[in-house]
Amino acid sequence: MTTDSEIVRRSRHEAAAFGELFERHARAVAGFASRRVGPDVAEDVLSETFLVAFRRRASFDLRVDSARPWLLGIATRVIHRHRASEAKQLRSLIAQQPERALPDDSDGLSDRLDASAALRELAPRVAALAKKDRDTLFLFAWGDLSYEETAQALGVPVGTVKSRLNRVRRLLAPARAADRTSINALHSSEVEYGHLG
Repeated sequence: MTTDSEIVRRSRHEAAAFGELFERHARAVAGFASRRVGPDVAEDVLSETFLVAFRRRASFDLRVDSARPWLLGIATRVIHRHRASEAKQLRSLIAQQPERALPDDSDGLSDRLDASAALRELAPRVAALAKKDRDTLFLFAWGDLSYEETAQALGVPVGTVKSRLNRVRRLLAPARAADRTSINALHSSEVEYGHLG
């Protein structure tokens, strides 16, 4: 399978080749953007992200096989321009009644919430995070990036990503036992997706 770096390299001389990168990563970028700013604005973010990426393809580090962290980093910067929409989306999450997806206790499974419901419950705290911490959290959790990929997307060292996520976990730490279930759901989703360790 052709790597993203090979596609970008080829697109520098054959612009149409960049379409392969869009086909490969548009869904991930759109999903990430939709979670950050809602589906209405996500389409604009998707378009702007790939336009910026196309214009800056000469600056892509060809030693990196996957363009997804680079694209999500660009999407994060585009989203900053749509910050008002993101704030509105977070207010909407706050207003929603959390939908709890509890496992069947008859099977002996823990009674934790799924990560999406946990984030809805934590939305007020998430909205209060510093921009850099919120960006790190969203790239890691919603962008499904590893520590290394999150660092690449933000242009910071891996240790900085780990520090920010540790700070976020402490800031989102619950005062109530019910909230602890939500935090456990976030941690469990990280384990399921291989983000811890």
